Amino acid sequence: MAGGGSNDVKLLGFWPSPYVLRARLALSLKGISYEYIEEDLESKSELLLTSNPVQKAVPVLIHDGKPVCESSIILQYIDEILASVGPSLLPEDPHDRAMARFWGSYINEKLVKALNLTWGGKTEEEKAEGKKQAADAVETLEGALKDCSKGKPFFGGESAGYVDIMLGGLLAWAHVREVVKGVKTFDPAKTPLLAMWSDNFGALDAVKAVMPNIGKLVDYAMVMQPHGAAAAAAAAAAAVAATN
Repeated sequence: MAGGGSNDVKLLGFWPSPYVLRARLALSLKGISYEYIEEDLESKSELLLTSNPVQKAVPVLIHDGKPVCESSIILQYIDEILASVGPSLLPEDPHDRAMARFWGSYINEKLVKALNLTWGGKTEEEKAEGKKQAADAVETLEGALKDCSKGKPFFGGESAGYVDIMLGGLLAWAHVREVVKGVKTFDPAKTPLLAMWSDNFGALDAVKAVMPNIGKLVDYAMVMQPHGAAAAAAAAAAAVAATN
């Protein structure tokens, strides 16, 4: 892969995972060369099991032989340890950096959990509650984008940063959600800033280089079970549950 840096970097991943996509987005936006190793989560490799013995999940970044786990931690590690390569992901200002970490945590704690409920809720009531919680979280993130971007295209300002990647990792499954369920996660009528952000982020060359094919992702969701939308729900839940 093209990119800067001479460090030995490997990434253990699973292509449908939004968390793995976060790590790939960060490495791509920073221009870091790395070896990508696709994992079979039904038969996990010895490298994965020894690199992440606690969670046994992807993504795992292996830098100079040392593993780092969990997508948000991987992003911060990349920015700190590989700071000399490519643009910074986190702001220099301590308060802005703290706020970026806050919104990254909000995306995981509120939006991801709500979207998981819309896919994998056991009852229609649970799925409806997930849909409501997701809409509320997206509305809150619309306000966060307005504050953080200061009128520029991204949460990070002129260039995509930590929060953009944390949210951007969900974009592929957001498109699947629209195809399968007919629900726009970032609706121009309700959250115009996020809808524009989605277009701007998705148009970046570094993003296009690693974003999974949406048709392939829909097919993956559908073949997991022979029952249409129920298959997509099961596949989405499984893809997220097996990763971090």
